[in-house]
Amino acid sequence: MKIAVSACLLGRDCKYDGGNNRCQKVLDFVKGHDVVAVCPEQMGGLSTPRVPAEIVNGVVTNAHGDSVDNAFRRGAQHALERVLNEGATLAVLQPRSPSCGCKLVYDGTFSKHLVSGKGVFAQLLEENDIVTLEPEDLP
Repeated sequence: MKIAVSACLLGRDCKYDGGNNRCQKVLDFVKGHDVVAVCPEQMGGLSTPRVPAEIVNGVVTNAHGDSVDNAFRRGAQHALERVLNEGATLAVLQPRSPSCGCKLVYDGTFSKHLVSGKGVFAQLLEENDIVTLEPEDLP
């Protein structure tokens, strides 16, 4: 099985602060499978590190108040194309991210308050019938 995975969960330093979200549970889950590592934010041309961003009234905006929506959506589209071209049918994504959050995202106030919602990449995956999970969903 081919599994798409947020690159930060695999230990790649692509997170907004320059670090990663390496998750042993994810690494164990994908062992023996073909992995398609993606970072939609980098694929959209954003640098690492970068100013944190949240979805504000439907637009991805950074903490300085600048719209980064085009880069997020461009990266989500590039990542989706890669996932589809590689034939992945499942994606394990970073929770709470404005790109990859599957269930909850930050509310756009930059106060660490979570609300129900999906990141732009997670939404595209689901619209294209790719099952999305977060590490907490794994066995």
